[in-house]
Amino acid sequence: MQPQPPPGLYAGLPPRDRLSGLAAGAVWLALFGSLGRDLASYAWWTIGAGVSAWLVALILTQLGDRGVALGVACASGVGLSVMFGFVALRWIDTLDFPLW
Repeated sequence: MQPQPPPGLYAGLPPRDRLSGLAAGAVWLALFGSLGRDLASYAWWTIGAGVSAWLVALILTQLGDRGVALGVACASGVGLSVMFGFVALRWIDTLDFPLW
């Protein structure tokens, strides 16, 4: 006798781990962040990658892969927080906002 899936999971989809979403989000942000040559371009690439990752997380949530969506959203949130930390440090140090 096969075990029944927990309530809320679709029987046809294999269970996915949050770690796969975290890894995918981290790789996504690292790839886009590496395209930047300076802080401003790194920040804009990371903002674009974070927004697109959140859109993918919304789509994954609607399709039923909530664990992967949670991992992607958490990784993009942490990546955006780190980027905004760098921007804030530059802004505090030079009194010139680096994104404009």
